[in-house]
Amino acid sequence: MLTMKIYRYTDNDWNQIAATLDRRAEASDAVQEVVSAVIKAVRERGDAALVELTERFDGAKLSSDTLRISAETISSAWEAATPELQTALQSAHRNVFDFARKSLRQNWSGLNEQGGEVGEVYHPFERVGCYVPGGSAPLVSTAIMTVTLAAAAGVPEIVVCTPCGRDGTVNPGLLAALKLAGATEVYQIGGAQAIAAMAYGTETIRPVTKIFGPGNSYVVEAKRQAFGVVSIDLLPGPSEVLILADHTGNPAFIAADILAQAEHGKDSQAGFITDDAALLDGVVAEVEKQSQTLSRQAQLGPVLEKGVFLMLAATLEEGAKLVNAYAPEHLSLITERESDILPLIRTAGAIFLGNHSPVAVGDFLAGPSHTLPTGGAGKSFPGLTVDMFQRRTSIIRLSQESCAKSESIVHAFAAVEGLDAHGRSVSIRVG
Repeated sequence: MLTMKIYRYTDNDWNQIAATLDRRAEASDAVQEVVSAVIKAVRERGDAALVELTERFDGAKLSSDTLRISAETISSAWEAATPELQTALQSAHRNVFDFARKSLRQNWSGLNEQGGEVGEVYHPFERVGCYVPGGSAPLVSTAIMTVTLAAAAGVPEIVVCTPCGRDGTVNPGLLAALKLAGATEVYQIGGAQAIAAMAYGTETIRPVTKIFGPGNSYVVEAKRQAFGVVSIDLLPGPSEVLILADHTGNPAFIAADILAQAEHGKDSQAGFITDDAALLDGVVAEVEKQSQTLSRQAQLGPVLEKGVFLMLAATLEEGAKLVNAYAPEHLSLITERESDILPLIRTAGAIFLGNHSPVAVGDFLAGPSHTLPTGGAGKSFPGLTVDMFQRRTSIIRLSQESCAKSESIVHAFAAVEGLDAHGRSVSIRVG
């Protein structure tokens, strides 16, 4: 018998429980200390620290010569992939690449009020790093959902770090995906040490200018600590889904989405909110039934007990408020009143509409990147987009006439701020 947390608006402590959904992701002191020590070790000892930390955390014995996976190994992995895997990867890659190309920021120019030419130009970063988690499952899809965007933006150097197994190798399916997506360098290191290596560089790994990709709490904290040394995309941690549905929701489908999220294991979370008591009962029964047929029981059990919650709200509108407080990575919205409820949602990383839009299709195939804000960060961050791989530069060009029209305004600012040289730098051009 599964034990899951179930709350109802009629419960005496409903308001207190609802308030806990308004969360802020923050690493524990212990995680912060471990990450700080790892970064310090990599900064001071470079490759030697990477080798030592990889053996300590992943059980793999590497050397400076084996940190990088050869281009030949990566090409061979693609050639050895089954036709079914190649077809699946190509389909996902096409969707993600096409979506990304449509989302690229474009150069533009125009005239301001004084007749000066202003505009923006966009260039791809020269060298970026993408982190692809391994751990309990090689996230082949993350290779497509990060590296493909970098390639679509035109980034010439795309560095990937991903953890190896105890045997010192990386899953060949993941290598095949990295080949297709456009990775130019692949290193078989993971964890906070990989983020440190990409941020600060070692003898083998040259530093990058921006780091992308999801990871566990140590990876996310390493990205936070490296911010400022390099640019960071967002802080996506353990995966999560929230489902908001009325009586039109299919309990079997909803349960399947909850279990799909739970099989990630560890710190994954899944929630379900409805205003229909019968649907709540149906979902509980379906989770019980379907969970018994799945293979990753070791991962499912702890998540279903600690990381899954189901809530009966008084109305779907109240449910939408709870969604905004929670700010889920993925939101599945199933309601016959979609035109009323959808505009109320403000903080979800990605929204999946209707009974036939499983989150797994977004994870693997649909087009938008599946790298999304977690832990409540959706209140502040969007999901990964291709323009995050572009640097923006503003352009300003004044004629003598437009410079003259700007003179009095600049002098007014300069007088208030006590910066007379600023005013003179305009006047001297006007004559």
